Amino acid sequence: MTNPAPIDDVPIGGEVIRLGQFLKFAGLLDSGGDVKEAIINGDVAVNGEVDRRRGRQLQVGDIVSFDGHRVRVSE
Repeated sequence: MTNPAPIDDVPIGGEVIRLGQFLKFAGLLDSGGDVKEAIINGDVAVNGEVDRRRGRQLQVGDIVSFDGHRVRVSE
């Protein structure tokens, strides 16, 4: 059994942020084009479920997974 990746907290300085923005802000992806492709391909999960909505609003406490990394939205 493999251990899941550790969770890093990424403070957003507010209460909500869109998924596409958060992926760039957290340093998981570099460009909007990369974000769009990763989300469309189903490579991004929010709270353990694949989400294909770039505009999904994330709340403090949500956990985003991509490419072996897990990051939590924090204040």
